[in-house]
Amino acid sequence: MKRVSTGFFPPIPVDNDKSRPMYTQLYDWFRSAINSGHLRPGQRIPSSRSLALELQVSRITVLTAFDQLHAEGYLESSVGSGTYVARSIPDQAGKLTSVDARCTSSASQHGSRRISRLGTKFLSDPAIPRGFRAFQVGLPALDRFPKTIWSRLAIRHSRQTKKELMAYGNPMGRLACREAIAEYLSAVRGVRCDPSQIMIVTGSQQALDIAARVLLDPGDPVWIEEPAYLGAVRAFAAAGARLVPVPVDEEGLDVKRGIKRCPHARVAVITPSHQFPLGMTLSASRRVLLLDWATRHGSWIIEDDYDNEYRFGIRPIASLQGLDKDDRVIYVGTFSKVLFPSLRIGYLIIPKDLIPAFTRVRELSDIFPSPLHQGVLTDFIREGHLDRHIRRMRMLYMERHDILVTEIQKRLGVSFEILTANAGTYLVMLFPAGWRDTIVAEKAAQANISSVALSICYQEEPDRQGLILGYGGVDRKQIQDGVKRLAAVIQATQP
Repeated sequence: MKRVSTGFFPPIPVDNDKSRPMYTQLYDWFRSAINSGHLRPGQRIPSSRSLALELQVSRITVLTAFDQLHAEGYLESSVGSGTYVARSIPDQAGKLTSVDARCTSSASQHGSRRISRLGTKFLSDPAIPRGFRAFQVGLPALDRFPKTIWSRLAIRHSRQTKKELMAYGNPMGRLACREAIAEYLSAVRGVRCDPSQIMIVTGSQQALDIAARVLLDPGDPVWIEEPAYLGAVRAFAAAGARLVPVPVDEEGLDVKRGIKRCPHARVAVITPSHQFPLGMTLSASRRVLLLDWATRHGSWIIEDDYDNEYRFGIRPIASLQGLDKDDRVIYVGTFSKVLFPSLRIGYLIIPKDLIPAFTRVRELSDIFPSPLHQGVLTDFIREGHLDRHIRRMRMLYMERHDILVTEIQKRLGVSFEILTANAGTYLVMLFPAGWRDTIVAEKAAQANISSVALSICYQEEPDRQGLILGYGGVDRKQIQDGVKRLAAVIQATQP
């Protein structure tokens, strides 16, 4: 068995009670810690000298306890290396089974362990699948990411770390990174802003959470697209909002229906460039109508610019924020799906008069964003790597989209309608009448296939059943094999 370094050693409580010799207390503590698993087989034990110094006891006391533990097989020594927990521990029958068992015992002794109503509700919500399986939604083509370039830039910034970057930073993020993002969004998305309005966050989810806490009081009504991105639903539910589902059609959010349902909504949360999950684009007339509604009622619009970078064969759609003349739009974007999810860099574009409030709320969560990756991203943008990467990925995702559509049609025929929007990294496959998508998604997961049931994106009774299938992170072979296995699952669960 591999030796385990001492690392962080747990504190040893000692009592100066003279009725129990100190060496007995040490012996009992070590024996209990080893049998309960707090000290692992092969873990290195501090030396008798350092332990005596830390506990302010005689070294003889520590050696006496160690001798007894050696004699009973709890410890073993290696000449020139040190003392370790024995690889074969006695008294295994007395070992506690697991942390879970201890927690269960504690819960049974002290009654119910209450959590909030919101926490209870979230426990009943379906989990969002993660992993590398076909067809994971939101996973980009990690195999095509320019890792060598990114690593070179990361090494450059790691070597140049200054003490200023090791101290507390600006809650809005590094200025150079915000300048680079402002230039990028102005050129690519038609966004109107200056760097002072950009807040760097850990992704679109944190952006939605901060915006919800700044803009809403509990009970305030919020327009949510029907169906909608589940992360947005949860963020605004957590803020205590009263969610008002507003249907979408081929032109996107039905603004007139929203006004009819709740004209004085405090916030409208939308994905206008590429609606999640159905994929349509908010029409020009509805954009004007939505902005006019927000201005007249003093409401806010949160524009989640989801998957805006990847449009196939057509020009990118300009942002809604770029049309806003009254500063009613808060713009949300992320690099997690453009580059890689663990990067955790997203951004908010905030109207100038709201910056102080957003800053204070941000300081309640993680104070300020980590600076290292911001520096790397700044160079990645300014040296042209981001633009080249997006152009390559646009072609790749168009190819993977077409392969997935072809395979679905070949394996399942025309009974399963495919919603495509010439954009993004996922598509929606609709089921014929009578199917339950949650059942199919559950069976698919058992067959190691990732998907999202379309119906869980609805707040009211869903009028469509289907699966959301991501193709960004899977190659041709994985797509073909995944559709083959998915088709077998679907045929086996046919109503």
